[in-house]
Amino acid sequence: MATTRASLTHFLFLLLSFILQTPGVTGTPVACGPGAAGDCYDKQEAQKLKIIAFIAILITSMIGVSLPLVSRSVPALQPDRDLFVLVRAFASGVILATGYMHVLPDSFDCLRSPCLPENPWRKFPFTTFVAMLSAVMTLMIDSFAMSFYKKFNSSGRGETSTRITVSEETCKSGHYHAIGGIEDEEPSEQLLRNRIVAQVLELGIVVHSVVIGLSLGASQNPCTIKPLVAALCFHQLFEGMGLGGCILQAEYGNKMKAIMVFFFSTTTPFGIALGIGLSNVYSDNSPTSLIVVGLLNACSAGLLNYMALVDLLAADFLGPKLQSSVKLQLLAYLAVLLGAGGMSVMAKWA
Repeated sequence: MATTRASLTHFLFLLLSFILQTPGVTGTPVACGPGAAGDCYDKQEAQKLKIIAFIAILITSMIGVSLPLVSRSVPALQPDRDLFVLVRAFASGVILATGYMHVLPDSFDCLRSPCLPENPWRKFPFTTFVAMLSAVMTLMIDSFAMSFYKKFNSSGRGETSTRITVSEETCKSGHYHAIGGIEDEEPSEQLLRNRIVAQVLELGIVVHSVVIGLSLGASQNPCTIKPLVAALCFHQLFEGMGLGGCILQAEYGNKMKAIMVFFFSTTTPFGIALGIGLSNVYSDNSPTSLIVVGLLNACSAGLLNYMALVDLLAADFLGPKLQSSVKLQLLAYLAVLLGAGGMSVMAKWA
């Protein structure tokens, strides 16, 4: 997983290098489209707000993703308790609204910008096309990862290997123990799926976080940055809770948990710092950056929408915990609507 993240970071640097090397982007930013600088242009004030944003978003990101991980010490927030299910439903609603209300519209704005040629960018819905392909690719990754594990696991165990008995209830909760107190070295199928969900979900969040951080860091408009900071803090807090819940159910070791918490917490601040450093040469209205950011957002939207609907909401609502209680189902639906509604309201500023 660390290799995957290193490759992702290298890929993002290559994209940024491509943007900066494109003719018309270096030097003075290209003024294309309405209000390149805006009526509220103030570089010095914007710089102060970006430093505040860097610190505030870093702290709220760490709090959000860490809260579920420390919930084991709170009995009411154990993964098998009703309150944890409701918090997870709320966070899943936040992730769903992030894909539909934030990332997808941003991609439409980029790929339908007047700075791009009408043909082909406004003749074909590239945003929804790329988002659709991204959702299918996410399904493929999900499916192939499970198939690969099953084949590897079945071929790796001979008939003479020690047989492990796992009860149905234990498997569903993600815990696995052998008879006689010996812990099974092979994770259950449900636990493996939880780990795949956590990793793929973080991948989509990381891509989106770097993009929005870069946009904020490159902006010189305090009137835009002020509401954006508050909206992003809310966004990172509850999106982090959703990811943290997935990491908790994946039952990683402390080292892996620390790596995933670190990458989620630092990607948006990293994007802000990168945007500050490139603010003199980066133009979010240049054709190349519009295309790159638009396509990345479309990919991230498809991934987040798939993960929210299939791996988070459908898995929970069709699972035994919620199916056994209509009252809990109704409360969980209310939590989803509250999370999605709150995140949708934030779309007014972010």
